[in-house]
Amino acid sequence: MKYLIVGLGNPGPKYEDTRHNAGFQVLNHLLKGKDEDPWAAQRYGEVSEYRFKGRRAVLLKPNTFMNLCGKAVRYWMNEENIPIENILIISDDLAIPFGTLRLRAKGSDGGHNGLKDINAVLGTNDYARLRFGIGDAFSRGKQVDYVLGEWEKEELQEMDSQLDFAVQIIKGFMAMGVQRTMNDFNKRKRE
Repeated sequence: MKYLIVGLGNPGPKYEDTRHNAGFQVLNHLLKGKDEDPWAAQRYGEVSEYRFKGRRAVLLKPNTFMNLCGKAVRYWMNEENIPIENILIISDDLAIPFGTLRLRAKGSDGGHNGLKDINAVLGTNDYARLRFGIGDAFSRGKQVDYVLGEWEKEELQEMDSQLDFAVQIIKGFMAMGVQRTMNDFNKRKRE
């Protein structure tokens, strides 16, 4: 079984520690502890590989910026011959409180520009997505500043456990599929 796990974010050091790069941060955490840099610059992004319980995942951090990430997803789906049911997209979500992760088998873009572009390019929203809650603690007119802002000190104190929980969900998706993983993890709080 082969999977495509895509973490959404924007490339470059300017965006590295921002809330909008939660998808990149989850994938980096998944590969934490590798002796050398596991990422290789490839077409449309940085790519790595992850194996779990006899299954192989192609990991992708698109370098197309958030608004154009659909072409990176489509390219790697086709390049690796991965069916849509084996794709997981990880994105930040300001409609969900920080500290909450939600796995869905499909759904709307929820106003997220990365998901909006993926839906348009693939012509469907019928793919799994892991929504990483970043909260909505911003004042009117400050949404962009908040999303592209760095994590607060209080958030950083909880970040490792949040990322650990996201990794558990990815492993569940690979080992059990989206429905069973949703049943197991969506109602459970991170430990």
